[in-house]
Amino acid sequence: MTNSPFAAHRADLEALAVENRRRALVPRAGLDFASNDYLALAGSYALGEALATGLQRGLPAGSGGSRLLRGNHDEHEALEAHAARHYGSEAALFFPTGFAANAALFATLPQRGDLIVHDELIHASAHDGMKLGRAECTAAAHNDAQAFDDAILRWRAAGATGTPWIAVESLYSMDGDCAPLADLAAVADRHDAILVIDEAHATGVYGPAGQGLAHALAPRDNLITLHTCGKALGCEGALLCGPRIVRDFLINRGRPFIFSTAPSPLMAWLVRQALEIVANEPERAARLHTLVRHAEARLAKLGVSASGSQIIPIVIGDNERTMRIASALQADGFDIRGIRPPTVPHGTARLRLAITLNVGEREIDAMTESLSAAMATA
Repeated sequence: MTNSPFAAHRADLEALAVENRRRALVPRAGLDFASNDYLALAGSYALGEALATGLQRGLPAGSGGSRLLRGNHDEHEALEAHAARHYGSEAALFFPTGFAANAALFATLPQRGDLIVHDELIHASAHDGMKLGRAECTAAAHNDAQAFDDAILRWRAAGATGTPWIAVESLYSMDGDCAPLADLAAVADRHDAILVIDEAHATGVYGPAGQGLAHALAPRDNLITLHTCGKALGCEGALLCGPRIVRDFLINRGRPFIFSTAPSPLMAWLVRQALEIVANEPERAARLHTLVRHAEARLAKLGVSASGSQIIPIVIGDNERTMRIASALQADGFDIRGIRPPTVPHGTARLRLAITLNVGEREIDAMTESLSAAMATA
């Protein structure tokens, strides 16, 4: 064949390589300053014991079908009931990933004639869901509650009569900053809007019993929260929590839910045990916050500003320099990754530093020394 049918794909990859933006999968190595395993639960003895117990109980690894066929297991139902109580919502629905949950939510719930006002830095999964949906969408300036209010006012002034939706993250994955949730809730109330809060990076780490940053807003009949299970909870999947009508509508109209094989019943059991561990061992989150303060103090000496959370971005700007610094740190035994556009805005390539309980103060001190040397020479 003279011309490859994948010539355009090859050209695209070559263009990414020229811009130093081509990605590749690499094995994990070095001390963990990159994962979202904030409470070190993923490989913990506690979850290992829970897994063994689940296997002893005869829980299946696979579900065998979609939830609407034979795939619905008692463990799915038990997890969803537990999660609804835990997060103070009327109901919950378990998805295999946070991406699937966001895609289903935004593709299904907002209707034609509605408006979704989303933070300009919201997850890619929300964007993909919105592309599949029927509602009008517009971006609001990051963490600017007034910008959300103004967008809804302009829409209403143009004669719109549908329902506004406000979509944000409580804690942003690349900047580590938190949304003004109380102000956004007030905007939602003023406009009879529905507030969607993605708690992916706050679940397990913030709020009483790890309920997240939106815990103070619940219960509300105009609030939907998303809690991913693959980050601080150390498992897999995601829980959408909100009014029962949300669960019922997604079960009936949510194509990503209806036509997907159900998550593993064994994983549903593990997530329920992880929720119990986080609730019963608040010292895990307390220890993490202590480590974060220690890291902030060390990094301040290098001119790195604190984000206020366990995610600390070190913005370098230049793609190539960012990757050189990341490579130097990795060579010294610290797993820190460079993040480049389009994941972050152009000109803001950065190191995404994540503080987890997989390291301690000694490892943080060694990492900051290595970072100082790498930034001086790269």
